[in-house]
Amino acid sequence: MSTADRPVSRPLSPHLQVYRPQLTSTLSISHRIAGVGLALGLLWLVVWVCAAAGSGEVYGWVAAFNGSVIGRIFLFGWTACLFFHFFNGIRHLFWDAGYGLDLKDAYTSGWTAVVAAAVCTIGSWLIASLMR
Repeated sequence: MSTADRPVSRPLSPHLQVYRPQLTSTLSISHRIAGVGLALGLLWLVVWVCAAAGSGEVYGWVAAFNGSVIGRIFLFGWTACLFFHFFNGIRHLFWDAGYGLDLKDAYTSGWTAVVAAAVCTIGSWLIASLMR
């Protein structure tokens, strides 16, 4: 068997289990998950608006779900996805402009996005609860 007939043994790409999760990779994956969460929440928003435009019975069912524990958890998660995706998206816009690409700056902006999203999520829910 000549060397041309032998299969080439190439190194395999390391799997995610080989590497220790880093903040930058975790935030990248979380950004994508938040985008999917926003899409699902948008579908629920369409259902909510259609129910409001339709019969009172259907709207009552949707409002009852939104007021339930599961509904509130869903809406809280949707709010968290909204703020996280927003702040992390701003971070990516700065990267696209060539700013904050150093590892230290990437970690600082990453934690800033996480903290800003948490503060805005909790703050908006506190303000909403005070307005009831």
